[in-house]
Amino acid sequence: MGKMEIKTNVMRILEQQKIPHTVHEYPCPDGAVDGRTVAHMIGREEEQVFKTLVTVGVSRTNYVFVIPVAEELNLKKAAKAVGEKSIAMIRQAELFPLTGYVHGGCSPIGMKKHLRTVFDETAELLDTVIVSAGKIGWQVETAPGDLLTLTGGSTAELTGE
Repeated sequence: MGKMEIKTNVMRILEQQKIPHTVHEYPCPDGAVDGRTVAHMIGREEEQVFKTLVTVGVSRTNYVFVIPVAEELNLKKAAKAVGEKSIAMIRQAELFPLTGYVHGGCSPIGMKKHLRTVFDETAELLDTVIVSAGKIGWQVETAPGDLLTLTGGSTAELTGE
């Protein structure tokens, strides 16, 4: 019995754009697991695995921030990076209608609407970065430069004091 070939929208986009990537699968019988656990399950450093956070600014504009899984988003730094007075996380109920992704399977690639995306600056120091493949249980690993190009993203300092 062959391994079932799962193709998420994220994987299709990477293939269409001819972007080299590696797919990682991890077990998640009970739904989403936290990013640190994902990193350990796929045998990668926590610094290399990034989580995708969707926020809303005072201007009602949505933004995406992609940061290492072990870090917390510094809302002040994030607001500064996109020129907002302040930003807040969106409510979980708003995530799917806005992005087409569920909590725990949110990828910066292939969201329903193109949202301004900012990656933590540490991404640029890595050879490859791992983000969700758009489905719980799946991650994709690709070069940070390719991710920035694909998402039209920028980088900024987003974590720490």
